[in-house]
Amino acid sequence: MKAGRPITEEDFQAYVDHALDEQRRAEVEEYLSTRPDAARRVAAYTAQGEALRAALAPTAEEPVPDRLNLARLIEARQRRQARSWQSGPWRNIAAAVALVLVGGAGGWSMHGMTVGKASMNPENMLTQEAMDNYRVYAADAVRPVEMHAGEQEQLLRWVSQRLDRKVAVPDLSASGYRFMGGRLVATAHGPGAMFFYDDSSGNRIAMLVRPMKHDGDAPMTEHQKDEVGGVTWCNRGMGYSLVADASAQALHPLADEARRQLRTKI
Repeated sequence: MKAGRPITEEDFQAYVDHALDEQRRAEVEEYLSTRPDAARRVAAYTAQGEALRAALAPTAEEPVPDRLNLARLIEARQRRQARSWQSGPWRNIAAAVALVLVGGAGGWSMHGMTVGKASMNPENMLTQEAMDNYRVYAADAVRPVEMHAGEQEQLLRWVSQRLDRKVAVPDLSASGYRFMGGRLVATAHGPGAMFFYDDSSGNRIAMLVRPMKHDGDAPMTEHQKDEVGGVTWCNRGMGYSLVADASAQALHPLADEARRQLRTKI
């Protein structure tokens, strides 16, 4: 590849989002063709995006509600302008309100991502992020993690730096689960760390860790979505969500042990 501007993580994200110009896209594709690890990571990003789009597809196909119909909004705006709001400041306020409403109509196709997320509490959002990433990476038979168990020290140093918080991993071997390694993952709230474990039968569980917006604690809550269960909690501003292809009730003892250990390590 010709020397030029380095290929960065931002280029990978833009590549997945089809946001690169033809020249830069070709440079990224040439880079990926000689670096299998990076190519697998980009493929995982693409799979994750497709999974999210599939999950949001039913909402995106919903008709625009009558209250957000563009013609109705314009008509309402015209009626407001015809009223007795004659002074400059009042007229500007009316125009601003109408503009916001029209923008809301144009963005209705995204309401499942924005309004839906706004209605979720922080722990529910963390659980959803953990489940989404688990579905992408747990099924990867070749490279579910970026750094393996033998690189645990380097892994923890790396993710702690990226999350700007000290990160630790619990030892679940007494419960029959071997630490496999971990990776950085993308969430709606910035980078997160996902650690994987497996048992003697090859069953995998994962724990997503990321900073929360609040610095306090939150009690454990159980979550279930189809076949994936999760147990989520917060400790001193760090959020944890343990997920697997199992019931949340079955995961709860493992989550209890993980929380107990993490309280002594961090």
